Amino acid sequence: MTRTKRGYVARRRRTKSCLCVSNFRGAHSKHTRTITQQKIRALLSAHRDRDKQKRNFRRLWITRINAVIRERVVSYSYSQFIHDSYSKLIHDLYKKQLLLNRKILAQIAIANRNFLYMISNEIRKEIEYTGII
Repeated sequence: MTRTKRGYVARRRRTKSCLCVSNFRGAHSKHTRTITQQKIRALLSAHRDRDKQKRNFRRLWITRINAVIRERVVSYSYSQFIHDSYSKLIHDLYKKQLLLNRKILAQIAIANRNFLYMISNEIRKEIEYTGII
């Protein structure tokens, strides 16, 4: 039986998959079978953690806003600030089509604490004036 030379197709496929995992440690970057397993695992983790990252950032922004509010007034908290009896601040900002979401409010809270209170007081005054309650 004659010898079959398969050429470079398989080697090229393996080399291409090696490029994705070249910085992994040990056999995870050397052996073809573990390379494919680790590549699948890394892609699954990346997909899962993109959603987790959104959640973590939202928690961070809420924590920052809460810290600034509690620093100013002792019995006030983020939940009372957002879901006040006067208004639902985030919902009212959204209705007025202002580009102030939790991320921007957290940045404002860090940069200029008094400005956060000015924004909330202005929205409350406007809501009381229009009688949306």
